[in-house]
Amino acid sequence: MSSSLIDFYDRLVLARPVLVLILCGLLVGGFATQLGKITLDASADSLVLEGDSDLDFFRENAQRYASEEFLVITFQPEGDLLGDASLETLGALRDDLAGIPGVSSTTTILDVPLLQSPPISLTDVSSGLPTLESANPDREQVREEFRNSPIYANLLVSPDGRTAAIQVNIAGDPRYQALLQAREELRQRQSAADFSTAEAAQLVEAEADFKAYSVVASERSAALVATVRDTVDRYRDRAQLFVGGVPMIAADMVSFVRSDLVTFGGGILLFMLVVLALIFRQPRWVILPMITCATSAIVMLGLLGWLDWRMTVISSNFVALLLIVTLAVAIHLVVRYRELHAGNPNAEQRWLVRETVRLMVIPCFYTSITTAVAFVSLVVSGLRPVIDFGWMMTTGIAVSLALTFVLMPAMMALLSKGSPPAVDTQESGLTQRFADITERFGAQVMLAALVLALASGYGISQLKVENRFIDYFHESTEIYRGMELLDAQLGGTIPLDVVITAPPETALEPVFQTVSTAEEGATSASAQTLAGDDGDPGFDADSGEAVDQGFDEDFEDSFNEGFDDSFADDGFSDDGFDEGFGEGFGEEEGFGETAQGFQQSYWFTRRGMEQVERIHDYIDAQPETGKVLSLATTYDVLKLLLGEDIGDVELALVQKSLPEDISRLLINPYYDEATQQVRISLRVKETSRELRRDQFLKDLRSHLINDMELAEDQLQFTNMLVLYNNVLQSLFTSQILTLGAVFAAILLMFLVLFRSLWLALIALAPNILAAGIVLGIMGLAGIPLDIMTITIAAIVVGIGVDHAIHYVHRFKREFPIDRDYIATMYRCHDSIGKALYYTSITVIAGFSILALSNFTPSIYFGLLTGLAMFAAVVGSLLLLPQLIISFKPLGKPAATSASGAS
Repeated sequence: MSSSLIDFYDRLVLARPVLVLILCGLLVGGFATQLGKITLDASADSLVLEGDSDLDFFRENAQRYASEEFLVITFQPEGDLLGDASLETLGALRDDLAGIPGVSSTTTILDVPLLQSPPISLTDVSSGLPTLESANPDREQVREEFRNSPIYANLLVSPDGRTAAIQVNIAGDPRYQALLQAREELRQRQSAADFSTAEAAQLVEAEADFKAYSVVASERSAALVATVRDTVDRYRDRAQLFVGGVPMIAADMVSFVRSDLVTFGGGILLFMLVVLALIFRQPRWVILPMITCATSAIVMLGLLGWLDWRMTVISSNFVALLLIVTLAVAIHLVVRYRELHAGNPNAEQRWLVRETVRLMVIPCFYTSITTAVAFVSLVVSGLRPVIDFGWMMTTGIAVSLALTFVLMPAMMALLSKGSPPAVDTQESGLTQRFADITERFGAQVMLAALVLALASGYGISQLKVENRFIDYFHESTEIYRGMELLDAQLGGTIPLDVVITAPPETALEPVFQTVSTAEEGATSASAQTLAGDDGDPGFDADSGEAVDQGFDEDFEDSFNEGFDDSFADDGFSDDGFDEGFGEGFGEEEGFGETAQGFQQSYWFTRRGMEQVERIHDYIDAQPETGKVLSLATTYDVLKLLLGEDIGDVELALVQKSLPEDISRLLINPYYDEATQQVRISLRVKETSRELRRDQFLKDLRSHLINDMELAEDQLQFTNMLVLYNNVLQSLFTSQILTLGAVFAAILLMFLVLFRSLWLALIALAPNILAAGIVLGIMGLAGIPLDIMTITIAAIVVGIGVDHAIHYVHRFKREFPIDRDYIATMYRCHDSIGKALYYTSITVIAGFSILALSNFTPSIYFGLLTGLAMFAAVVGSLLLLPQLIISFKPLGKPAATSASGAS
């Protein structure tokens, strides 16, 4: 720092320490008032790639096959699932769950229509479909139907018949959907050339409205999940119950993160306090750094609350990292002050503090800049929480640097200097041993670094961008056990939709124009079979009201459209029956006459239906897939109702003339007339250790195109499996491959700071090795790169660079004293080496407590951060000085060099 700048700083801060501390106190107090506004966001909307074209198609597809959010409860009674006691418990639990505010409906084995207990024909549908609760069917037949039904098996009941699913459908939030739609429409317009200033203002307002309301929606969802859990807890003495579903996962993640922030955040501070006390053995050098760390944390957290800058699962470790950055700078100031005090025992306190600031501001400034560059690399991820984490850390580093160089010196200036610190031979001996190893075993150090580099390279080649989401949670947690059971027994966890468009040349074929007069009678008879002879099956002639068939409205949607809502609301509606049959097959108008304008879809021909069936069977046979549902499922049900011999005419009747309620059950979940698309809905076994999402999707696409003769433009994949895979692949591309660019930027900064290419390259080498070691160990240990661990690379680079800058900067300052590389190394290890050691040991000890967390990402973060600190400090105290000694970037040593340590 130039003399004029240090003079200005001296007059501004050191001459008025009391005023500075009062202003800092007011600043902290002001930001502390905003702490209550901090929110944790774990919504699914925040965990998708921004600008992902697959996201647009996913939302379009979701609107086409609208569904509600839901919770799934696995119900495993001690006795027979279909026994009276089990069914009574199930019914009571269902009723209690249905009465919870915010629950729109529930679906259990008690409610769904039975088609094979006993087997019925389509004619029987007209008299109403029986359920396990409304009728008294043969329970062995019911058991066989649940085990073998194309719809219910492995979805509503487990293959062994011992576990059933209870679906709790959560009422939709029209305001949330309206705000989301308004925001997305404006975002899509944003890239248009005629996007106006007024629309830009509307977009800002729409984003703010959606962001504000999403907090309300998240709190409401968390409260509902808590109520469902409380309700389930009352029945745990009668059955084994687990709660699952996306809303619960989001609620649990927020709960775990919040718990870790409070419990382990306090534990980290306590560990740091103890380690500082053991290192410095003076209260002032414990209290001052801790006050500085707390001040930085409060100011930044208050800033987040004030700006409504939400923390997520990814950025939840932001506070811990901010403590690292702040504590590192504070320790460097303390160590440098103590060193100056020991060398200048008669100097005034203000001069000691001023010199400390003058000597440390440049290296600390550059460490902050280079650390910020490492975290800025996260903003190219395309994932909003990762982007926010990058900017949070960059902002936090700037705030921390400013506060530390204002608050610490001001507090130090008010203290008496006391007696000079005694030399700690034990601590000096530890860092001196590193110097001794470097001097005596330099070749071995270089060889070890080479071996580690090769091993790290192999480990990095084993890195995977795959993870089991279930591994985020400890095996003892309910969420882990529930997800495992759902995956193994009830059809898989993560949804995937395969959407196929009909071939253009056969998408619409005229059918009934070709029906002969001779065929007309038979066809009309088939129509009467489909229609039934008893009038409106959903209408009670005595009461004049629609009959409730007991089939839940949302079960089809939420369970990947396995079955539908029509039975729960109004049975077979009179309007649907008249429109489906009365108009098409009225006695006054001949069949051929009314059907003249009807075009049969390609998918409702034997050829189209059998193609869907082949694709369905292939997907179902894959080891990664669980439950698969499609028009092939409908085809199987129709065979049960109409017999095996179903031709184009019968399929045309199914397409044209099924009542609306039946169509919602068997057709609408899998076929869209407007786009002539069919949808194969499946769930993938997320808990499988063999699952490789990207490879699975590539192999599936390749087979459907090459072996199933689908054109590229006919086939689209969508749903959460695709979106999450896109996130993982993007993270790998944007983060791992951009690390080279980050190192290039840091190299340029080293050139500016050290004014030597050789020295810049030497300083960079240990950091590359440290990053490689951590990433290599992740690869060798099978720790996947995902939305959580991807930030470790930035952390490693940021921490390692700090050590290298401080060491090289001090080496350059010490070397001109005697131009002896060995002697300079010993002096650096005895001075700046101590600061590096103190910082590392404090952080490693503090973050080791995270290993006790129930949230696996927190465990990984604690252990990998500690490993990064260890690799960085060892690289800076062993490899870095050896490289300097070997390549002599500061020029030739003096002709008469000092030997060894002084």
